[in-house]
Amino acid sequence: MSLNPIEVQEFAKQAVVSGLTYADYRILVAKHAASFTSTGHTQSEALSNYTVLNDKRMKRWDKTLRLTQDQELQIETFNRPLNWLVLSESWCGDAPPALAVMNRIAEVQPAINFKVILRDDHPQLMDAFLTNGAMSIPKLIIQDSITQEILTSWGSRSAPAQKLVDDKAKYGEIKPSFKEELQLWYNKDKGMSILSELLLILSALNLETQKL
Repeated sequence: MSLNPIEVQEFAKQAVVSGLTYADYRILVAKHAASFTSTGHTQSEALSNYTVLNDKRMKRWDKTLRLTQDQELQIETFNRPLNWLVLSESWCGDAPPALAVMNRIAEVQPAINFKVILRDDHPQLMDAFLTNGAMSIPKLIIQDSITQEILTSWGSRSAPAQKLVDDKAKYGEIKPSFKEELQLWYNKDKGMSILSELLLILSALNLETQKL
């Protein structure tokens, strides 16, 4: 059963309260990597392998991700209280760069309350934010912390990354080797495509706030 907009707001509000901080999510992924399991309701060797890889990737992203002074200043000028609620799972290959960028933005701007929830534990909320009918993650839900209004969403990839996937899909089924190609692209991009899109969202919300 689909949720109406008010129900979606309430589900998101409750999820923010029970959601994980980025630090706690990192710990959760590390524990699953150590036990060779994964988050989510389905367990497989492949998902466990991806979780191990993601634990390493997250460590690398947290260590290497850098914002310029101009980018930090842009983030600092935005002070509208927001909930940033992202749906993810330990095995999702697109999640490490995206969540690292989101966390870094939230570190710079304390008005952003950043929480992580697991997709499989929140099916109704996931169903309200499908991407082309699919439960694609990571999916960021942006909510006004005061009014509880859902303002917008982002995900599961930046436009350039999605174009790479779409171009590959034109030639048939996407093979596992492409996942490695996509990770290399993420490393070369250094999170800047994700960052630029999220900064554009903040800028648009800033303009909206000024008009109120």
